[in-house]
Amino acid sequence: MTTNDKQANGVEDEPLFDPSILRELDFEHKSRATYNPNISPQNPGEMLKLRPLYKSDYDKGYMNLLSQLTKVGNVSREEFEARFNDLKGCGDTYYIVVIEDMSLNQVIGTGTLVKERKFLRQCASRGRIEDIVVNNAYRGKQLGKLLLDVLTILCQKIDCYKLSLECLDGMVKFYKQFGFDKEDGQNYMVQRFHD
Repeated sequence: MTTNDKQANGVEDEPLFDPSILRELDFEHKSRATYNPNISPQNPGEMLKLRPLYKSDYDKGYMNLLSQLTKVGNVSREEFEARFNDLKGCGDTYYIVVIEDMSLNQVIGTGTLVKERKFLRQCASRGRIEDIVVNNAYRGKQLGKLLLDVLTILCQKIDCYKLSLECLDGMVKFYKQFGFDKEDGQNYMVQRFHD
């Protein structure tokens, strides 16, 4: 699918960001994980495709997939498309990557990289990884590793000076294989305003 393709329902479809960015990643030389069997962004598995989020992914189970990660709520197509347009309008900020099972036309994995612009470090940018989830039926196929690897390499490509993420204690060992470390004196703190 290319930019501005028509969906089955006649609505203009478009990727959240230019798909060529993913094709240009130097995955072979910059990948931090070991894959057995070997997979890559161009070949994530049989009948699987790694690509940017598309507006049509509402119909491909994207919101249902996110509900395997956390509370999502009842998001209408109109709300999804409005948020998609908001994110796309921020240009060079939101990079949501998905893995689609082409045989089912279903999104079965996703991860988000947010580029945060700073005044620090001569107006540099930092990256933040969020919302990595793989459909329960596809776990154990290294797709979470692939998403994290792709987002980490993408963060370097879009010139971020650092990358961070938040994780549960049990996931620290997993993220260490990608070069993430817990920094001394740094704490993750949160203040929630809604459940």
